[in-house]
Amino acid sequence: MISPSVAAPALNSRVSGGRAVKNRAHSAHDRRECLAAFGFIVPAVFGFLVFYLYPMIRGVQISFTDWDLITPAHWVGIDNYLKLLHDEYFGQAILITVIYVVVNISTQTIAGLAIAVLMQRITQSTVVRALLLVPWLVPNVTVAVITLFVLDPNVGLINHVLQYLGVGPIAFYGSPELAIYTVALVNSWRNMGYTALLIFAGIQTVPAMVYEAAEIDGASVWRTFRSITLPLIRPILVMVIVVSMIGSFQIFDTVAVATKGGPVGSTRVIYFYIYEKAFQEGQMGYAAAMAVVLLLIIMVMTFIQMRVSRAADTDLG
Repeated sequence: MISPSVAAPALNSRVSGGRAVKNRAHSAHDRRECLAAFGFIVPAVFGFLVFYLYPMIRGVQISFTDWDLITPAHWVGIDNYLKLLHDEYFGQAILITVIYVVVNISTQTIAGLAIAVLMQRITQSTVVRALLLVPWLVPNVTVAVITLFVLDPNVGLINHVLQYLGVGPIAFYGSPELAIYTVALVNSWRNMGYTALLIFAGIQTVPAMVYEAAEIDGASVWRTFRSITLPLIRPILVMVIVVSMIGSFQIFDTVAVATKGGPVGSTRVIYFYIYEKAFQEGQMGYAAAMAVVLLLIIMVMTFIQMRVSRAADTDLG
């Protein structure tokens, strides 16, 4: 018979050995997971460093120089930034861009929210979701070319319909009063399906029992939307608005194809003005200074919007 004093150390040794093997297995599994995560992260980090961070740092550096892309750049300090204070076209470009952003974001968000709510109440078909994404999948350049023909005052389909109704023809892209609104609405139409799907995904996170309780209490559709849907999807809605706002400030391709900044500068948004200064007039340093100022404007507006709208808060407990 084995003495307890002899058996206890042997038992403890076996238990300790089992724990060591299990710990080694867990350690190996954790290392594999870390390597897999690292493998997924590296391409994104590499792309960010090469295509975003380095160009941004380089752009800030160029903004303090006078460079025409041909001769060597020479340092001018903050002269380019001081020049912005006296550039009336820069102020006009910022104002035109703000008009575009306000019209584009408001119409795009309202339309996307309406479509998302309708999808929630009427149909959640995958086919419908795919169809909503079709305009968003079409490049902006293609959309601009198509709408140039559709909105043409002479041969455009829209103007033919308006003439049949006794209105028009209207030069949507050719009128200084309408051009920037036309560009904004065209891009709003292109993006509202994607916006709707993002909002729809947010609505899907709201528990069904909340809507059931509201229905039992006799809440109307509008009251349910105002008191339940909107508060509970606020983080998603804020994220959609912020991302859309950043993208709207970067509007360029539709303007470059459809209006080229005209008529009479009515669609010369800030990105197109930067392009003109950099590649048409050879003022790369001045264009880089405008780009830096635009970056700061977007960062400040994003920060204010996130704080005011309490994006991190949610009523889902």
